[in-house]
Amino acid sequence: MTEEVKSSANIPESKPDMLLFYACVISLVATSFGFVLRAFVLNDWGAEFQLTQTQLGEIAGVGLWPFAISIVLFSLIVDKVGYKTSMVFAFLFHIASALVTIFAGGYWMLYIGTFMMAIGNGIVEAVVNPVVATMFPRQKTKWLAILHAGWPGGLVLGGLMALAWGPETAWEFKIALILIPTLLYGGMMITRRFAANERVQAGVSYVEMLKELGGVGALLITALIVFQLGQVFGWSAWVSVVVTLLISAGFGLYVKSWGRPLFIVLLLVMVPLAITELGTDSWISSLMESEMEKLGLQGGWVLVYTSAIMLVLRLFAGSIIHRMSPLGLLALSSFIAAVGLYYLSFSVGSAILIAATIYAFGKSYLWPLMLGVVSEQFPKGGALTLNVIAGLGMISAGVIGAGVLGFLQDKRADGNIAQYDATHNTSLYDTYLTEERTSLFGEYRALDFGKFSAAPPEDKETIVAIQEESKKVALRDIVVFPVIMLVSYLLLMLYFRRKGGYKVKLLNTQSDT
Repeated sequence: MTEEVKSSANIPESKPDMLLFYACVISLVATSFGFVLRAFVLNDWGAEFQLTQTQLGEIAGVGLWPFAISIVLFSLIVDKVGYKTSMVFAFLFHIASALVTIFAGGYWMLYIGTFMMAIGNGIVEAVVNPVVATMFPRQKTKWLAILHAGWPGGLVLGGLMALAWGPETAWEFKIALILIPTLLYGGMMITRRFAANERVQAGVSYVEMLKELGGVGALLITALIVFQLGQVFGWSAWVSVVVTLLISAGFGLYVKSWGRPLFIVLLLVMVPLAITELGTDSWISSLMESEMEKLGLQGGWVLVYTSAIMLVLRLFAGSIIHRMSPLGLLALSSFIAAVGLYYLSFSVGSAILIAATIYAFGKSYLWPLMLGVVSEQFPKGGALTLNVIAGLGMISAGVIGAGVLGFLQDKRADGNIAQYDATHNTSLYDTYLTEERTSLFGEYRALDFGKFSAAPPEDKETIVAIQEESKKVALRDIVVFPVIMLVSYLLLMLYFRRKGGYKVKLLNTQSDT
């Protein structure tokens, strides 16, 4: 049923439908348009609707974690529903998301509109990842990296279009830009034919696919989804624990498998990976806005610049991946990302661009290479294993990454303002901060916008300076995540070396020539 071959970029394949591949790329461009344009207008939403940094973090987060729900659910049914039908659902969610957001009147409408975008994004990735893996069975890592050039490509294109309008343009017009790539991929997809997944072509049964995930894999992804839903709907932690155990135990008993140990390890490593890339990207424009303004530039230029580097590196992934093993490149990328984030946390002036360059080189291959490794090592998992790891990464970025960065800003500003009061004999803390609030990550007190707007200029200047410093330090706090990844990949490299080296596993399909 399976065979192993040395990883190579030069093995010939049957001719793929490149128009379908381009349509898949453009659909990813649409998903990143939604991401970058919302990141650009977070501060506008905060000012217009008087939202705290934690609330903005929650909105940024809901642009990520529902992705996991849709990608996992559609991975279970996509082979039966059909890839084209699934893309119709994605198209409708993207259109509805843009309209709901444009006509939003406050926190909850923004939250719902962003939620709908995330559902559409999850469906897109549930389709395009297995489609491209099936199209290029012997070069999955290379072509998945090129496919995911659509993500930074959309960040660059959407970011440049938003920046060209400038801060004086209403945020509603910027959100409307999402409709451009959405209508384009919708028109292209309707004319294409989608081949069956390589798992289906090889005759691997549905239950065999589920066994690759197993009870432990189901436990990890279910726990993140259920606990996040518990936060949204307000049920207790015990309810989340019971629901999680019932679902994962039932799944494990049905498939009679704990899951593949290597796949479980990769799932765990995906958590810090997603926080390092997507969690940071969802905040980077806001975090660096003050320093970039000193250079006469908008904060969004940091995201556009790092995304442009990602775009170029992913487009030329073939020549780079051919020279290094996927795990070796992942380890190197983790180290570079850690250095870049740490450097960004204290950079000023033109040094920001140097630090951003280092960070961009580090994060460029993290996501697509992880998808490639999973697809190459677990082809029997079909759409499920490939998309579950993407879903777990996205929900980790949404639940932990985006949320924790917002919390860290509020919490550090909370502590720094209290410390300033103690050393300068002032009363900023009691005067301008709210009563204690609760989030997933702990207690905090945030800035009271009503009181702050009426504050004298000297108090405003002091508080703003403290907040800006708190934003930068938040980047330093998350360096631990790429460090965890580095250690993990080095250990995985030792594991494969003991097994005779990293090898690509192939299924015997009709298209495997």
